[in-house]
Amino acid sequence: MGYYRIDYRIGRERKSVVVEAESKIDAIRQFRNEAKGVMLSIREVSRPLSLGFRKWMEKLRSPIRNRRVAQEPFIASLRQIAVMLDAGIPINQAIEEAARSTEEEMLKAILVNILKDVESGVSLGEALAPYRVQLGSLTLSMIRLGEQSGTLAESIAKLADILEQILENRRQLIRATRYPLFTVVAMILAFTVVILMVVPQFQELFAENGAELPYPTQFLIWVEHAIVTFGPWILAGAVLLTAWFSWLYNRYEEVRLAADRVLLKIYIVGKVTRYAMVGRFIYIFNVLMHAGIPITDALDAATGVVDNRYMRERLASIRRAIEEGRPLYDGFEESGMFKPMIVQMVKAGEQGGALSKMLEKITRYYQNRYQNLVDNVSTMIEPILIASIAGFVLVLALGIFLPMWSMAEAMGM
Repeated sequence: MGYYRIDYRIGRERKSVVVEAESKIDAIRQFRNEAKGVMLSIREVSRPLSLGFRKWMEKLRSPIRNRRVAQEPFIASLRQIAVMLDAGIPINQAIEEAARSTEEEMLKAILVNILKDVESGVSLGEALAPYRVQLGSLTLSMIRLGEQSGTLAESIAKLADILEQILENRRQLIRATRYPLFTVVAMILAFTVVILMVVPQFQELFAENGAELPYPTQFLIWVEHAIVTFGPWILAGAVLLTAWFSWLYNRYEEVRLAADRVLLKIYIVGKVTRYAMVGRFIYIFNVLMHAGIPITDALDAATGVVDNRYMRERLASIRRAIEEGRPLYDGFEESGMFKPMIVQMVKAGEQGGALSKMLEKITRYYQNRYQNLVDNVSTMIEPILIASIAGFVLVLALGIFLPMWSMAEAMGM
């Protein structure tokens, strides 16, 4: 895209305008379509500051952000559109009704823009293309499949089912981690309250009696001093460090790959992430391939729904194996994301002509492993929580009662 300054005349008045266009010919065509006046000259210029500021303000005011739309209202809109299409209602009316029904601001704006493009003669798949980030590559693949096969209503309904299953997996994980997170937060708050309100009282008592303080008590006093003196700075530093890491993570691919790789090695979190991402990949790949989408396109769409960037890079090797003319199981083995048992199952299904059925079994395997892991998250974390609480109580008990015993001995009690 370039910027072109066009000088033109309206009657005896001379004016100019800056047009953004692909080429000079395109800029002239835009100017003539607007019928502003008689063009005198045209030349390419750098982007004006006023135009850049206006674009920045438009982007700031726009409800469409560079992130995924909320999944629950999106799924509801998809189901509504699928039902209306199945009832014989035209696609433009179905989209218009879905835009009117949803209360999610970004989704409504996207549906309105898609409706304008569809009514201007653009296909639904082409109208969705600019919103790949907001709606996901899976949405584009399923819509295009529906348009090509003439089963748009069925494809949209199937897409809603897939997104619903992904959302339910996330809900299960949130429910499973709610109790451990609540326990950790409560323990941190309790520790902070004791340090700030109880320890200072005992510190004054010990100072008055001149007792020699043991190491646990000195540790508690040091923590209390650090929180009171440097608490705001520690909190501000933590916020800045988090913001800095988030900026690095979103901006640099190397940082994202390294962080996502480390995430897979964290206790419990790594297993949950691996089972969720791999299970989702297998499930969507099987659904798309069974629906008639070419295997490379199905792999692209399935890989696109994997949130972990390191895993996505590893799973991309499966497509490379197919492009090189090698069998599918070679790509599965090369990715390093699957156990030898899974690779053998894919190999047996591919060579026996029953790949889809074998992928269904693999999907159930990962779903069962994920479900079992999520159901037992609290049980697996309990030893860590118990040990942490025991350590917290032990430090407090030793820090407070040891000097009291020393004082009692000194007084001959």
